[in-house]
Amino acid sequence: MSYTLQCELCPKYCIIEPGQSGECRIRVNRNGKLTSVTYGYPCAVHKDPIEKKPVFHMLPGSWVLSIATVGCNLHCKNCQNWEISQANPESTPAYHLPPEAIPGYAMENGCVSVAYTYTEPLVYYEYTLESSRQVHQADLRNVLVTAGYLNKEPLKKLLPYIDAANIDLKAFSDSFYRKICDATLKPVLDTLVLARTMGVLVEVTNLLIPTLNDSDNEIQELCKWIAGNMGKEVPLHFSRFFPQYQLRNLPPTPLSTLERARNIALDTGLYYVYIGNIMTDNGENTICHQCGKILVQRQGYTILAMNIKNGRCPRCNTEVYGIWK
Repeated sequence: MSYTLQCELCPKYCIIEPGQSGECRIRVNRNGKLTSVTYGYPCAVHKDPIEKKPVFHMLPGSWVLSIATVGCNLHCKNCQNWEISQANPESTPAYHLPPEAIPGYAMENGCVSVAYTYTEPLVYYEYTLESSRQVHQADLRNVLVTAGYLNKEPLKKLLPYIDAANIDLKAFSDSFYRKICDATLKPVLDTLVLARTMGVLVEVTNLLIPTLNDSDNEIQELCKWIAGNMGKEVPLHFSRFFPQYQLRNLPPTPLSTLERARNIALDTGLYYVYIGNIMTDNGENTICHQCGKILVQRQGYTILAMNIKNGRCPRCNTEVYGIWK
């Protein structure tokens, strides 16, 4: 006999009828048992620079194996990977890559870490968890690129295996999350604090969308919250929006908006603030917050200079937040 089930993975708590899936499309009620149907079958497997995630404070210039299956529990109107995040698993080509094969595949391709990315790795939770265990046992690093919309208990089981995470803080507005993402703000804030508390190297990305989340006041409140709840050393990436998916009516984010946001963040006291998705003179460089020395000079995904010595600024000996070896 089949039963209706309630998924307890994320704050949506989907009620799933027999033979149906939750909002993420990949957690299916099969004969009264909740099954992640994409387990071991990623739709994307790529070798990327770690800077592409973006993760700037772990092993700059290194390669990361990026893995994703279809599916997401959010439905962001601006999603840049909507072709796979909002796809059905049965209609999307996939590779067979079980967790135990991932460490060897990563090393064969010159990768020192594995990233669970592109869509939402927290909905293909079991695959991410077991893959992270296998990668951890092989002395490689694990990277999580996520919107952070997960309940605390499953997150607590996963985070001990995660070395670094870039977590999207899409806006500092619950109404934005409800209207644009079909989600809510508080669970994401809880994830950010929990990841930081559990020792994960956390970096935050905020995609600035013209007229929706780019006001001075909202940017300032977001930065104040990061400084007060996570620490001034947590890196913040302001990313440029390009018209995608259901928000093709809006223009790309002007460079002036990104520079304004960066100045607000620095004035708030954040140490490491970056500008992404656009080439700038200084927006990608890691700069010592104490003496102003350029510690890591970047151009796109290329490292032009790496000046950090034993995790510290070589000029003033200030410790630099990150994983450097």
